[in-house]
Amino acid sequence: MSTSFQLPRRSFLAATALGAAAAQLAALTPAFAQAATGSSSRRLEPLKSIDAGTLSIGYYEAGPADGAPVILLHGWPYDIHMFVDVAPALAAAGFRVIVPYLRGYGTTRFLSADTPRNGQQSVVAVDIIALMDALKIQVATVAGCDWGARTACIMAALWPERVKALVSVSGYLIGSQEAGKVPLPPQAELQWWYQYYFATERGRAGYEKNRHDFARLIWQTASPRWNFDAATFDRSAVALDNPDHVAITVHNYRWRLGLVEGEAKYQALENRLAKAPVIAVPTITLEGDANGVPHPEPSAYAKKFSGRYEHRLVSGGIGHNLPQEAPEAFTKAVIDAARG
Repeated sequence: MSTSFQLPRRSFLAATALGAAAAQLAALTPAFAQAATGSSSRRLEPLKSIDAGTLSIGYYEAGPADGAPVILLHGWPYDIHMFVDVAPALAAAGFRVIVPYLRGYGTTRFLSADTPRNGQQSVVAVDIIALMDALKIQVATVAGCDWGARTACIMAALWPERVKALVSVSGYLIGSQEAGKVPLPPQAELQWWYQYYFATERGRAGYEKNRHDFARLIWQTASPRWNFDAATFDRSAVALDNPDHVAITVHNYRWRLGLVEGEAKYQALENRLAKAPVIAVPTITLEGDANGVPHPEPSAYAKKFSGRYEHRLVSGGIGHNLPQEAPEAFTKAVIDAARG
């Protein structure tokens, strides 16, 4: 899970583009209605796989092969079904939609048993660049939530030539180990309890044994007004049974706190990220009005986007898993960013 923020609106789209986007969204109403019907039982299938970098990446693909590419990135402890309503709507709008399982989730596997089960922030972005290379996608709109939003931000910061536009739930999420060492107010520290839990071997063993109950608790606290049913949760929880999931999760949170090292070959990337680089690609950030994850005021990241930029606050009791709780708002943001 990623720290989340809010930001006041700044104009991103011209009036004519806004009008076109509104018309586009209206045209998609049947697709949204269809997506909402029985969505707790529908799955993103069939899955594909492709060797990319150090991984065999499992992914879902929809839409025309010659459509403008959109890559949707999920977070922890969620999976590709974070976009179960978004992906078909974007495909109906003519986009080529790619929804990969991140390392440690679902059908994604390491190609070698000797590869470190590394969860540091830069390596996840390297994975998605490798996926783009394997799929021969030169440029894509990249959108995500939680770990996926952080990964999308990193891609836009380090490889802006590969990112046409960015949609990020909770704003600018690039961090560093030094930033992770800074203490927060007690209430905020309390809400990050699981990071300290994962810092212990008891926490690793507890997550290994109780990962589904653990994930359900995170879903509930991160989205306190989202009344998801058992079928919706169980559909995603299966992805956490990946054999590398616990190792990747624990390494990610220990790395953030500076308790473990990353791989030396990614240190140059981390050094660049530690400087909190400004993101210049066109960006829309989103925030739910009932996000249960602690987040500072919008001013914390308002100036980290130097290109065309807009922030949208999504109301109606929307929590941390915004793409699944408010798929229409997320889909519209992707369409507006990609075509704006």
